[in-house]
Amino acid sequence: MMSVLFFSCGEESKQLDMSPYFLETRKGWPDIEIPENNPMTKASVEFGRQLFLDTRLSIDSTISCASCHKAEYGFADSLPLSRGVGNKLGFRNSGSLTNVAYLPYFNRDGGVKTLDRFSLVPIEDHAEMNLNLLEMRDRLLQDKSYVNQAKLIYNRRPDAFAVSRALASYLRTFISDNSPYDRYTYDGDTTALTENQKIGFNIFFGDKAKCSSCHNGINLTNYQFENNGLYGDYIGKDRGRQRVTDNPDDEGRFRVASLRNIALTAPYMHDGSLPDLRSVLDHYSSHGHLHHNKNPNIEQIVITDLDKEYLISFLESLTDLEFIKDRQTNSQSK
Repeated sequence: MMSVLFFSCGEESKQLDMSPYFLETRKGWPDIEIPENNPMTKASVEFGRQLFLDTRLSIDSTISCASCHKAEYGFADSLPLSRGVGNKLGFRNSGSLTNVAYLPYFNRDGGVKTLDRFSLVPIEDHAEMNLNLLEMRDRLLQDKSYVNQAKLIYNRRPDAFAVSRALASYLRTFISDNSPYDRYTYDGDTTALTENQKIGFNIFFGDKAKCSSCHNGINLTNYQFENNGLYGDYIGKDRGRQRVTDNPDDEGRFRVASLRNIALTAPYMHDGSLPDLRSVLDHYSSHGHLHHNKNPNIEQIVITDLDKEYLISFLESLTDLEFIKDRQTNSQSK
Protein backbone atom coordinates (compact mmCIF):
# COMPACT_ATOMS: atom_id res chain seq x y z
CA MET A 1 0.00 0.00 0.00
CA MET A 2 1.33 3.42 -0.92
CA SER A 3 1.89 5.69 2.03
CA VAL A 4 1.29 9.37 1.33
CA LEU A 5 1.81 12.12 3.87
CA PHE A 6 0.94 15.78 3.50
CA PHE A 7 3.00 18.76 4.50
CA SER A 8 2.55 22.49 4.17
CA CYS A 9 4.89 24.66 2.13
CA GLY A 10 3.89 28.27 2.50
CA GLU A 11 0.24 28.35 1.54
CA GLU A 12 0.45 25.21 -0.64
CA SER A 13 -0.24 21.66 0.40
CA LYS A 14 1.93 18.98 -1.20
CA GLN A 15 2.04 15.21 -1.09
CA LEU A 16 5.01 13.29 0.23
CA ASP A 17 5.17 9.78 -1.21
CA MET A 18 6.66 7.49 1.43
CA SER A 19 6.33 4.33 -0.62
CA PRO A 20 9.52 2.36 -1.34
CA TYR A 21 11.70 3.36 -4.26
CA PHE A 22 12.80 0.24 -6.12
CA LEU A 23 16.04 0.45 -8.06
CA GLU A 24 15.89 -1.33 -11.39
CA THR A 25 19.17 -2.74 -12.64
CA ARG A 26 20.08 -4.88 -15.60
CA LYS A 27 19.36 -8.59 -15.19
CA GLY A 28 22.41 -10.37 -13.84
CA TRP A 29 23.89 -7.28 -12.21
CA PRO A 30 24.42 -7.33 -8.44
CA ASP A 31 21.85 -5.64 -6.25
CA ILE A 32 22.71 -2.21 -4.92
CA GLU A 33 23.12 -2.32 -1.16
CA ILE A 34 20.81 0.02 0.74
CA PRO A 35 21.77 0.87 4.35
CA GLU A 36 19.23 -0.16 6.96
CA ASN A 37 19.21 3.33 8.44
CA ASN A 38 18.55 4.95 5.07
CA PRO A 39 15.81 3.04 3.23
CA MET A 40 14.98 4.46 -0.17
CA THR A 41 11.54 5.98 -0.58
CA LYS A 42 10.17 8.10 -3.35
CA ALA A 43 10.12 10.95 -0.87
CA SER A 44 13.79 10.59 0.10
CA VAL A 45 14.85 10.46 -3.57
CA GLU A 46 12.82 13.58 -4.35
CA PHE A 47 14.24 15.36 -1.28
CA GLY A 48 17.73 14.45 -2.47
CA ARG A 49 16.98 15.73 -5.97
CA GLN A 50 15.93 19.10 -4.57
CA LEU A 51 19.09 19.30 -2.47
CA PHE A 52 21.30 18.32 -5.42
CA LEU A 53 20.08 21.41 -7.28
CA ASP A 54 20.07 23.77 -4.29
CA THR A 55 22.74 26.50 -4.29
CA ARG A 56 22.00 27.22 -0.62
CA LEU A 57 24.34 24.33 0.20
CA SER A 58 27.22 26.68 -0.61
CA ILE A 59 28.34 29.54 1.61
CA ASP A 60 27.45 32.27 -0.90
CA SER A 61 24.50 30.43 -2.47
CA THR A 62 26.17 30.27 -5.89
CA ILE A 63 27.19 26.59 -6.18
CA SER A 64 25.09 23.44 -6.07
CA CYS A 65 26.08 19.80 -6.51
CA ALA A 66 24.73 20.08 -10.05
CA SER A 67 27.15 22.93 -10.80
CA CYS A 68 30.07 20.51 -11.02
CA HIS A 69 28.19 17.32 -11.93
CA LYS A 70 26.25 17.99 -15.11
CA ALA A 71 24.10 15.37 -16.82
CA GLU A 72 25.34 16.27 -20.31
CA TYR A 73 28.89 15.49 -19.19
CA GLY A 74 28.02 12.15 -17.60
CA PHE A 75 27.59 13.91 -14.25
CA ALA A 76 31.16 15.15 -14.38
CA ASP A 77 32.32 18.60 -15.53
CA SER A 78 33.89 19.91 -18.73
CA LEU A 79 36.65 21.80 -16.89
CA PRO A 80 40.00 20.39 -15.74
CA LEU A 81 39.22 21.69 -12.25
CA SER A 82 35.76 22.98 -11.38
CA ARG A 83 35.36 26.35 -9.75
CA GLY A 84 33.69 26.62 -6.38
CA VAL A 85 32.63 29.57 -4.23
CA GLY A 86 34.52 32.78 -4.87
CA ASN A 87 35.65 31.29 -8.19
CA LYS A 88 38.19 29.10 -6.36
CA LEU A 89 39.68 26.19 -8.27
CA GLY A 90 38.83 22.76 -6.94
CA PHE A 91 41.49 20.34 -5.80
CA ARG A 92 40.69 17.57 -8.30
CA ASN A 93 38.80 17.01 -11.50
CA SER A 94 35.10 16.38 -10.84
CA GLY A 95 34.54 12.64 -11.17
CA SER A 96 31.48 11.16 -12.83
CA LEU A 97 28.57 10.11 -10.61
CA THR A 98 27.46 7.41 -13.06
CA ASN A 99 26.68 4.20 -11.14
CA VAL A 100 28.20 5.74 -8.03
CA ALA A 101 26.07 3.42 -5.87
CA TYR A 102 28.33 0.52 -6.82
CA LEU A 103 31.52 2.13 -5.54
CA PRO A 104 33.08 0.50 -2.45
CA TYR A 105 34.60 3.85 -1.38
CA PHE A 106 34.51 7.43 -2.56
CA ASN A 107 36.71 10.27 -3.76
CA ARG A 108 39.68 9.46 -5.95
CA ASP A 109 41.77 8.53 -2.92
CA GLY A 110 39.12 6.41 -1.18
CA GLY A 111 39.03 8.75 1.78
CA VAL A 112 35.24 8.47 2.21
CA LYS A 113 33.87 5.03 3.04
CA THR A 114 30.14 5.39 2.38
CA LEU A 115 27.88 7.09 -0.12
CA ASP A 116 25.76 8.30 2.80
CA ARG A 117 28.61 10.59 3.89
CA PHE A 118 30.09 11.34 0.48
CA SER A 119 28.26 14.64 -0.10
CA LEU A 120 29.49 16.20 3.14
CA VAL A 121 33.02 16.54 1.77
CA PRO A 122 32.26 19.03 -1.04
CA ILE A 123 29.78 20.89 1.14
CA GLU A 124 32.50 21.63 3.72
CA ASP A 125 35.47 21.88 1.36
CA HIS A 126 36.82 25.46 1.33
CA ALA A 127 37.42 25.41 -2.44
CA GLU A 128 34.04 23.93 -3.27
CA MET A 129 30.93 24.88 -1.28
CA ASN A 130 32.64 25.97 1.94
CA LEU A 131 29.60 25.69 4.17
CA ASN A 132 29.88 24.66 7.80
CA LEU A 133 27.43 21.84 8.47
CA LEU A 134 25.89 23.58 11.47
CA GLU A 135 25.40 26.73 9.43
CA MET A 136 23.87 24.60 6.68
CA ARG A 137 21.38 23.19 9.16
CA ASP A 138 20.45 26.62 10.48
CA ARG A 139 20.03 27.92 6.94
CA LEU A 140 17.80 25.05 5.86
CA LEU A 141 15.72 25.39 9.01
CA GLN A 142 14.37 28.57 7.42
CA ASP A 143 12.80 26.49 4.64
CA LYS A 144 9.49 25.07 5.84
CA SER A 145 9.41 22.53 3.01
CA TYR A 146 12.82 21.13 3.94
CA VAL A 147 11.93 21.09 7.63
CA ASN A 148 8.80 19.08 6.95
CA GLN A 149 10.48 16.69 4.54
CA ALA A 150 13.35 15.99 6.93
CA LYS A 151 10.90 15.47 9.79
CA LEU A 152 8.63 13.08 7.90
CA ILE A 153 11.41 11.12 6.19
CA TYR A 154 14.11 11.04 8.88
CA ASN A 155 12.34 12.25 12.01
CA ARG A 156 14.89 15.02 12.49
CA ARG A 157 15.77 18.49 11.32
CA PRO A 158 17.42 19.12 7.91
CA ASP A 159 20.86 18.54 9.42
CA ALA A 160 23.98 16.84 8.05
CA PHE A 161 22.48 13.38 8.58
CA ALA A 162 19.24 14.12 6.75
CA VAL A 163 20.88 16.07 3.93
CA SER A 164 23.63 13.54 3.24
CA ARG A 165 21.21 10.57 3.38
CA ALA A 166 18.72 12.21 1.05
CA LEU A 167 21.47 13.08 -1.41
CA ALA A 168 22.72 9.48 -1.23
CA SER A 169 19.22 8.19 -2.01
CA TYR A 170 19.07 10.40 -5.08
CA LEU A 171 22.57 9.43 -6.24
CA ARG A 172 21.69 5.74 -6.01
CA THR A 173 19.23 6.32 -8.85
CA PHE A 174 22.07 7.27 -11.24
CA ILE A 175 22.09 3.85 -12.88
CA SER A 176 23.49 3.66 -16.39
CA ASP A 177 23.18 0.22 -17.98
CA ASN A 178 21.82 0.61 -21.50
CA SER A 179 24.70 1.73 -23.69
CA PRO A 180 25.39 0.02 -27.04
CA TYR A 181 28.14 -1.86 -25.19
CA ASP A 182 25.59 -3.20 -22.70
CA ARG A 183 23.22 -4.33 -25.41
CA TYR A 184 26.09 -6.05 -27.22
CA THR A 185 27.61 -7.65 -24.12
CA TYR A 186 24.61 -8.54 -21.97
CA ASP A 187 21.79 -8.83 -24.52
CA GLY A 188 23.77 -10.47 -27.27
CA ASP A 189 22.69 -7.82 -29.78
CA THR A 190 25.41 -8.13 -32.42
CA THR A 191 24.09 -5.06 -34.22
CA ALA A 192 24.56 -2.77 -31.20
CA LEU A 193 28.21 -2.05 -32.05
CA THR A 194 29.62 -0.86 -35.36
CA GLU A 195 32.35 -2.91 -37.01
CA ASN A 196 34.99 -0.43 -35.83
CA GLN A 197 33.63 -0.62 -32.29
CA LYS A 198 33.82 -4.41 -32.38
CA ILE A 199 37.47 -4.19 -33.41
CA GLY A 200 38.03 -1.71 -30.58
CA PHE A 201 36.22 -4.07 -28.19
CA ASN A 202 38.69 -6.85 -29.03
CA ILE A 203 41.68 -4.55 -28.64
CA PHE A 204 40.36 -3.24 -25.32
CA PHE A 205 39.92 -6.73 -23.87
CA GLY A 206 43.01 -8.15 -25.56
CA ASP A 207 46.65 -8.41 -24.55
CA LYS A 208 47.97 -5.51 -26.64
CA ALA A 209 46.23 -2.64 -24.91
CA LYS A 210 45.95 -4.15 -21.41
CA CYS A 211 42.92 -1.91 -20.77
CA SER A 212 40.83 -4.62 -19.12
CA SER A 213 43.56 -5.44 -16.60
CA CYS A 214 42.19 -2.44 -14.67
CA HIS A 215 38.94 -1.64 -16.46
CA ASN A 216 36.67 -4.64 -16.11
CA GLY A 217 33.37 -5.74 -14.57
CA ILE A 218 30.02 -4.05 -14.99
CA ASN A 219 31.47 -0.59 -14.40
CA LEU A 220 34.70 -1.23 -16.27
CA THR A 221 36.80 -0.68 -13.18
CA ASN A 222 38.45 -3.02 -10.70
CA TYR A 223 37.96 -0.36 -7.97
CA GLN A 224 41.66 -0.63 -7.07
CA PHE A 225 44.15 2.19 -6.51
CA GLU A 226 46.71 2.43 -9.28
CA ASN A 227 49.58 4.67 -10.33
CA ASN A 228 49.41 5.07 -14.11
CA GLY A 229 52.65 6.97 -14.57
CA LEU A 230 50.99 10.33 -15.06
CA TYR A 231 53.84 11.94 -13.11
CA GLY A 232 57.29 10.77 -12.12
CA ASP A 233 57.77 13.34 -9.37
CA TYR A 234 54.92 14.14 -6.97
CA ILE A 235 56.63 16.92 -5.03
CA GLY A 236 54.09 19.71 -4.86
CA LYS A 237 51.49 17.57 -6.60
CA ASP A 238 48.46 15.59 -5.45
CA ARG A 239 49.86 12.39 -3.92
CA GLY A 240 46.60 10.50 -4.27
CA ARG A 241 45.96 7.59 -1.92
CA GLN A 242 49.02 8.54 0.13
CA ARG A 243 47.12 11.55 1.47
CA VAL A 244 44.82 9.07 3.22
CA THR A 245 47.26 6.33 4.27
CA ASP A 246 50.54 8.28 4.62
CA ASN A 247 52.17 5.26 2.98
CA PRO A 248 54.85 6.00 0.34
CA ASP A 249 53.72 2.90 -1.52
CA ASP A 250 50.44 4.72 -2.20
CA GLU A 251 52.06 7.79 -3.76
CA GLY A 252 50.37 8.68 -7.01
CA ARG A 253 47.75 5.94 -6.70
CA PHE A 254 44.18 6.89 -7.52
CA ARG A 255 40.97 4.88 -7.73
CA VAL A 256 40.60 3.35 -11.18
CA ALA A 257 37.79 5.30 -12.78
CA SER A 258 34.72 3.75 -14.31
CA LEU A 259 34.64 4.15 -18.08
CA ARG A 260 30.88 4.43 -18.34
CA ASN A 261 29.90 7.48 -20.40
CA ILE A 262 33.63 8.20 -20.66
CA ALA A 263 33.29 9.96 -24.02
CA LEU A 264 31.28 12.68 -22.25
CA THR A 265 33.50 13.29 -19.23
CA ALA A 266 36.59 15.00 -20.70
CA PRO A 267 39.07 16.24 -19.58
CA TYR A 268 40.63 13.20 -17.92
CA MET A 269 42.79 12.12 -14.97
CA HIS A 270 42.56 13.32 -11.39
CA ASP A 271 43.79 16.79 -12.36
CA GLY A 272 42.05 17.09 -15.73
CA SER A 273 45.45 17.32 -17.44
CA LEU A 274 44.57 15.19 -20.49
CA PRO A 275 42.03 16.97 -22.70
CA ASP A 276 40.60 14.12 -24.78
CA LEU A 277 40.53 10.37 -25.29
CA ARG A 278 43.32 10.50 -27.86
CA SER A 279 45.67 12.15 -25.36
CA VAL A 280 44.79 9.47 -22.80
CA LEU A 281 45.70 6.70 -25.25
CA ASP A 282 48.86 8.58 -26.25
CA HIS A 283 49.84 8.68 -22.60
CA TYR A 284 49.41 4.94 -22.18
CA SER A 285 51.11 4.04 -25.47
CA SER A 286 54.15 6.10 -24.39
CA HIS A 287 54.16 4.11 -21.10
CA GLY A 288 53.96 7.24 -18.97
CA HIS A 289 56.62 8.48 -16.57
CA LEU A 290 58.87 6.32 -14.46
CA HIS A 291 57.62 5.84 -10.92
CA HIS A 292 58.26 3.06 -8.43
CA ASN A 293 54.51 2.61 -7.88
CA LYS A 294 53.51 2.52 -11.56
CA ASN A 295 51.38 -0.43 -12.63
CA PRO A 296 53.76 -2.73 -14.58
CA ASN A 297 51.12 -3.48 -17.22
CA ILE A 298 51.57 0.04 -18.59
CA GLU A 299 55.10 -0.78 -19.76
CA GLN A 300 53.69 -3.64 -21.84
CA ILE A 301 51.11 -1.65 -23.82
CA VAL A 302 51.71 -1.79 -27.56
CA ILE A 303 49.05 -0.01 -29.63
CA THR A 304 49.28 1.72 -33.00
CA ASP A 305 47.62 4.94 -34.10
CA LEU A 306 45.01 2.85 -35.92
CA ASP A 307 44.40 0.83 -32.75
CA LYS A 308 43.74 4.10 -30.95
CA GLU A 309 41.07 5.06 -33.46
CA TYR A 310 39.34 1.73 -32.94
CA LEU A 311 39.63 2.10 -29.16
CA ILE A 312 38.11 5.58 -29.22
CA SER A 313 35.24 4.25 -31.30
CA PHE A 314 34.70 1.48 -28.74
CA LEU A 315 34.86 3.89 -25.81
CA GLU A 316 32.13 5.95 -27.46
CA SER A 317 29.92 2.83 -27.35
CA LEU A 318 29.93 3.14 -23.55
CA THR A 319 27.70 6.23 -23.76
CA ASP A 320 24.19 5.58 -22.48
CA LEU A 321 22.12 8.26 -24.21
CA GLU A 322 18.89 7.06 -22.58
CA PHE A 323 20.42 7.59 -19.14
CA ILE A 324 21.74 11.03 -20.05
CA LYS A 325 18.42 12.18 -21.52
CA ASP A 326 16.45 10.86 -18.55
CA ARG A 327 18.80 12.45 -16.05
CA GLN A 328 18.77 15.79 -17.84
CA THR A 329 14.99 15.84 -17.50
CA ASN A 330 15.08 14.60 -13.91
CA SER A 331 17.71 17.13 -12.87
CA GLN A 332 15.55 20.13 -13.65
CA SER A 333 13.83 22.05 -10.90
CA LYS A 334 10.18 21.12 -10.43
